[in-house]
Amino acid sequence: MVTRLVPERRNRTPETRRPRNMLDLLDAFWREPFEAAPFDMPEFPSVNISEDDKNITVEAEVPGMNPEDLDISMHNNNLIIQGEKKFEDEQNKDSYHRIERSYGSFYRTVPLPTEVDENSVKANYKNGILNITLPKTETSRSKKIEIES
Repeated sequence: MVTRLVPERRNRTPETRRPRNMLDLLDAFWREPFEAAPFDMPEFPSVNISEDDKNITVEAEVPGMNPEDLDISMHNNNLIIQGEKKFEDEQNKDSYHRIERSYGSFYRTVPLPTEVDENSVKANYKNGILNITLPKTETSRSKKIEIES
């Protein structure tokens, strides 16, 4: 009976596939949650990007980080934000001993819409928000052209 089900399952399309027996139900239960999981994961850190005539500004949310644990670099007109969070808390009292640890690293590449002056990039960190100001090069700045009449 199982061998008869295998070719039949291959020929059915996902739109027409309905659970017809317990094997189909179990197959759908174990397969579907794992297929969707990688695409539902948000990128970290969350970034907001804005642009004006002179600068591109990137705000990244990195709560609980120390500035020395963050690394910002430029490569091929991409802004690269990476870091590693290390947290360890130990409490040793008369009646208990508790140790909490959490570690994690991240890496995010932000493609930039125009060329920037890599030597003039400024970054500051306050209250969990990393602000990066990337000045545009003279050639990439927009220039208003007057219309003669």
